[in-house]
Amino acid sequence: MQHYSHLDESTREAIFASPPRSFSARDDAQHVGSGLGASLYMPGTRPQLADDVVTHYARGLVSTVWCLEDSISESEVPAAQANIVTHLAALAARFPTPDDVAAALPLIFVRVRTPQQLRDLATLVNEGPGGESTWSSAVLAGFVMPKFTGANAPAYFDALAEASALAGYRLLAMPVVETPGLLHRETRGGLLSAVSTLLAPHRDVVACVRIGGTDLGAALGLRRPRELTIYNIGPVADVVYDIVNVFGRTDGTGFPISGPVWEYFANSRRLFKPQLRETPFRALEHDDIREELLEENLDGLVRELALDRANGLTGKTIIHPQHVGIVHALSVVSSEEHADAVDILAKHASGGGVQASSAGNKMNEAGPHRGWAERTMTRAELFGVARPGLGMVDFLLAHVEALSGRGAGNPAGEQA
Repeated sequence: MQHYSHLDESTREAIFASPPRSFSARDDAQHVGSGLGASLYMPGTRPQLADDVVTHYARGLVSTVWCLEDSISESEVPAAQANIVTHLAALAARFPTPDDVAAALPLIFVRVRTPQQLRDLATLVNEGPGGESTWSSAVLAGFVMPKFTGANAPAYFDALAEASALAGYRLLAMPVVETPGLLHRETRGGLLSAVSTLLAPHRDVVACVRIGGTDLGAALGLRRPRELTIYNIGPVADVVYDIVNVFGRTDGTGFPISGPVWEYFANSRRLFKPQLRETPFRALEHDDIREELLEENLDGLVRELALDRANGLTGKTIIHPQHVGIVHALSVVSSEEHADAVDILAKHASGGGVQASSAGNKMNEAGPHRGWAERTMTRAELFGVARPGLGMVDFLLAHVEALSGRGAGNPAGEQA
């Protein structure tokens, strides 16, 4: 798959200095995790899962999670599990061979409740909905492992190994750190250290570490208002910072870390001033996009994404397809970022030192900034590099125009 493949070629050429490269679930696990972008969660009970992922992929989605955990009640689990098996088989039936799947579907993960359910589901997927042998497991990229701790990690990875053996290829893991003990100062360090130790031998299958922001807040009866970011909720922000400290290191032990879910999608009355400046939108004569973002209170999402990036997080859990374009627009590497990263890595290769940036507005140090530069180059490969002078608004505009039918990316002409 490839980010921004839903745009027509002329639009891609106009906005990208270097377009995103394609990647697949078979690539290096952390490379895949760095490219997930907006991961759309959908309950496993949804009756049109197969059609939804095809539609959303055509509209820019690259990763999705079908949920068997908190999004459904316990009584719905058997039906949801059967529904997922049926829809994976239905997707597989659309393609003549497993190799044809990668270019036509987003990465599909299933969020299970327990290691045993992972094992059971893998068996059912391999057998197919009618008990017949099927290659529908080839549609599945891997599993999300919720409430992940040092205690259940071995069972999860044992189950994943069995599932991969059944499928005949490597399935990926996305552990979610979200247990209540992480909110408690006296237990947080030990819990994170235990998880880190257990993840280390499984770097070949761990795509990223996900942060369960909703569960973390629930441990203290907290919920982030739509006009504030997760970083304004002090106790939860402290956990996020410690997660980055443990899992985001650039010494070869770190993993991509996905930002906590943005759980809002409907508009409401506003208490604080808008957080989006008018100038970038008016410069493009598209202040209507700004007004739509403000009406839906999505300026809070934009701000949180910027803070995610500043704090070392990549990608975002979302619950509405409306958020895909925003997450991806803020993931594209700017021309200035790319120039800095190239300069830093070149300076490091020639012996290190410091120099002024190409833009003449900052200092680039080859040693301290090397980790940032390497991550920026990975993001550039996966999400592309913008042409000079272009930014988030330009890419969001291109996305909206493609979905509205003004671009070639959406033959159906659906509204954004």
